[in-house]
Amino acid sequence: MKMIKTAVVGAAGYTGGELLRLLVHHPNVDLLWIHSNSQKGKRLEEVHPDLIGDASLSFTDEIDRNNLDLVFLCLPHGQAKPFLEKHAFISDTKIIDLSTDFRDESNGFVYGLPEVNREKIKAAQKIANPGCFATGIQLALAPAIQQNWIKSSLHVTGITGSTGAGKKLSETTHFSQRNQNVSVYKLFTHQHLKEINQTFKQLTPGFDQQILFVPYRGNFSRGIWLTAYFPYEGSLEEAYEAYSKFYQDAAYTYVSKNDIDLKQVVNTNKGLVHLKKEAGQLVIYSAIDNLLKGASGQAVQNMNLAFELGEKTGLQLKSTAF
Repeated sequence: MKMIKTAVVGAAGYTGGELLRLLVHHPNVDLLWIHSNSQKGKRLEEVHPDLIGDASLSFTDEIDRNNLDLVFLCLPHGQAKPFLEKHAFISDTKIIDLSTDFRDESNGFVYGLPEVNREKIKAAQKIANPGCFATGIQLALAPAIQQNWIKSSLHVTGITGSTGAGKKLSETTHFSQRNQNVSVYKLFTHQHLKEINQTFKQLTPGFDQQILFVPYRGNFSRGIWLTAYFPYEGSLEEAYEAYSKFYQDAAYTYVSKNDIDLKQVVNTNKGLVHLKKEAGQLVIYSAIDNLLKGASGQAVQNMNLAFELGEKTGLQLKSTAF
């Protein structure tokens, strides 16, 4: 069995921790080192207590570029690019970056949304992992964009768990602010809109409709729920047929004719999509786990593709269900 010699840079946060939970149990991964400037010298279970007994690793602030097949970058947005300028890995080392820095596909990176770019990911040396809201919105709307159904502004609302804001405490993430509360942020200006538009133009060159996205902070820890709608003249059956065809080869995106809920996807790498037609509008519900399909799970899915493994390897996870 081929073992992928792997390292994780920035492994102390929510995304890095979730990635470690997947990698320490992945049958094809040999995790050589885990990096953190703030937690150097600490054992894995001191930073991520739930991983006690799962691996004998300690955090380091040193970067060993030797003998690596793959490095994951879980650094804050804006830090991956200067990190790679300072630490040049050999050309044979694949890189999967979970920040926004290379989602424009600059510096030779491929945008890592498997439902759209599977073949490109398989051949890529450098992969830019999509954002969480970006993943959920693209899964909700990509088939409709490809069918060129959208002729006017798109309306999208989405609510995300508190882990989407990262581990560092802020005014809008501490318990007394988040508990029993909902608020809007980055109205119509969310940073993920850039990569969403990039993919939509890839699917339909010339796409120029405005995406009016209202993101909400939710009073729960993880998961993303999205609702999108637009005027639609076709039948619901035609919509389901187009969506089912688009996702027929997708490993983790499922089109459900039954109503969906958020707990179906929490703690899994699944993306669920459900369609309705009301008042002349096609309404799409989309649900993902922001830390898995929206971040670390999708990163492992991309690793599996890039190293010619089964796409679901190491990702057979159980939802919380209730």
